[in-house]
Amino acid sequence: MTLAIFDLDNTLIAGDSDHLWGCYLCEQGLVDSESFAARNEQFYRDYQAGELDVLAYLRFALAPLAGRPAGELARWHRDFMRQVIEPIMLPAARSLVERHRDQGHTLLIITATNEFITAPIARALGIDNLLACEAERVDGVYTGEPVGTPSFGAGKVARLETWRAQRGESLAGAWFYSDSHNDLPLLERVDNPVAVDPDERLRSRAEAAGWPIISLRD
Repeated sequence: MTLAIFDLDNTLIAGDSDHLWGCYLCEQGLVDSESFAARNEQFYRDYQAGELDVLAYLRFALAPLAGRPAGELARWHRDFMRQVIEPIMLPAARSLVERHRDQGHTLLIITATNEFITAPIARALGIDNLLACEAERVDGVYTGEPVGTPSFGAGKVARLETWRAQRGESLAGAWFYSDSHNDLPLLERVDNPVAVDPDERLRSRAEAAGWPIISLRD
């Protein structure tokens, strides 16, 4: 079956859920707002510039989850979904996903944001397959440490190849939608790369390569 692969942040939703989660924690007083906010902004700038130390960022992003009871984290995330994520869900993105679903394509989100943040968003979009950065849990409790290969940059390709091998999926005819130049390694691997509301570096590459450039925010 044909794969329809989607980046999440600033592609299927009109914002970066990882960065917004950090802002939410600060606004709710769940972290030391001043120092956490400054680091959150710096990591986001590093990401935009293509200079992100992904393991350092994951340890930063996962630290507020460490040792927290699952029920407490679930309450935080439900409120985050209601206040922050639902208002930036894009009707055009839902329509795009449904067009691929109607064609019988296998739908997959692959994102550099961790699975705690993204799994409920993927469910809200009706997409069962998710490859996200993974977080260590011991007896069901987050430790604050990342595990496995981060699905960031070339790591998205590595994670996808492992997933495909396990499922027997083919990359022939695959689509990949993304907004970010950080996703060029995967965009350059698929038959149908699509730039979605792209950053300047991705727009330049897409124009040079003749890739489609679309907006889901119109």
